[in-house]
Amino acid sequence: MSNLYFFSGPCGCGKSTLADAWAKHLVNNAGRKQVYVIHGDDFHEGFVEPDAKGDFFVDGLPGDAMAWEQILAFNWDCIIDVADKALSRGLDVVIDYVIEERLPRVTALAKKHGARLHYVVVTAEEETIRRRITQRGDVDLIERAIFLKNKLENMPENQGRLLDNTCLTVEEEIALVGDERFIVNNL
Repeated sequence: MSNLYFFSGPCGCGKSTLADAWAKHLVNNAGRKQVYVIHGDDFHEGFVEPDAKGDFFVDGLPGDAMAWEQILAFNWDCIIDVADKALSRGLDVVIDYVIEERLPRVTALAKKHGARLHYVVVTAEEETIRRRITQRGDVDLIERAIFLKNKLENMPENQGRLLDNTCLTVEEEIALVGDERFIVNNL
């Protein structure tokens, strides 16, 4: 049976770090020969926009640019398509991205493949998130990260699935990820 591991959480909470470490753990310690990792931000970074705004901008966007909602929908389509292909090959899949309202879509994908879905909402104290984002030079993301932190921590479907890593090492996080509380469907 394949497993689909989804790490959600706000910017700066350590989703990507944990996703990479978890994949290495599966390959090196849990008997998986290969694991496919999908970083949702890689799809977002595929959109390249001009540095300078000229006359061809409409409402702050280039005339042919997609709005944020369209970009997000495109990113999700890409994530689901790639995960679908990997699960079709019997691979375990690890995804890190902010899930918000898309858990039903991920659940349906897992069900389609008879895969066990593990869903972890990674979070940290607000000051820790601010520090991490500042250290990586993305201070413009702090406000959005704090908004997402509060939103995700208060969503009913995330209760019992929160992993606060404020004072944890990656090794301590890995020890917790295998906990049954993170299994959404246990087929």
